[in-house]
Amino acid sequence: MHYKIEGAIRRNRKNFIIFAILWIFIAIVFVSPFAYSSHMAGLEGKIDLEVFIETFGTSIMHPFQTFGNVFVQGAGGTYFSSLLVVTIIYAIFFFIGFVRSAPKNEYTDIEHGSSDWSQRGEQYQILSKDKGIILAEGNYLPVDKRGNVNVLVVGRIWIW
Repeated sequence: MHYKIEGAIRRNRKNFIIFAILWIFIAIVFVSPFAYSSHMAGLEGKIDLEVFIETFGTSIMHPFQTFGNVFVQGAGGTYFSSLLVVTIIYAIFFFIGFVRSAPKNEYTDIEHGSSDWSQRGEQYQILSKDKGIILAEGNYLPVDKRGNVNVLVVGRIWIW
């Protein structure tokens, strides 16, 4: 199970930064105009849809000015509660994407036929690093080894 988390982190390392930047963009460009508009529409005790639409239309055109107006006009509580809801929804989608990107088994993304199956040089107890019959990049079967040194070549031969 540990390989799934490790593999998902390795696959999504670059995406973490993109997801963080996208969250900041959503927080400034979409949440602040929504919070400011809903605060301005609800000043009279009930929400006025006409004021909400008019304010939202103008505030989404100038998101950084609206972000400042959120705190000047006292809509910080509305902003943070809206931001909490958006963050929870965003985190759910992020978690679903993270889980779906996890490898299916511990051998996912390992090249078949390579020496990636071994760790910390354990293949060199049998193989040689520099001379013999080529098996893979950096792995040779020594010909001066005692015992069976038969090699099975799997592939096809091109005859022209």
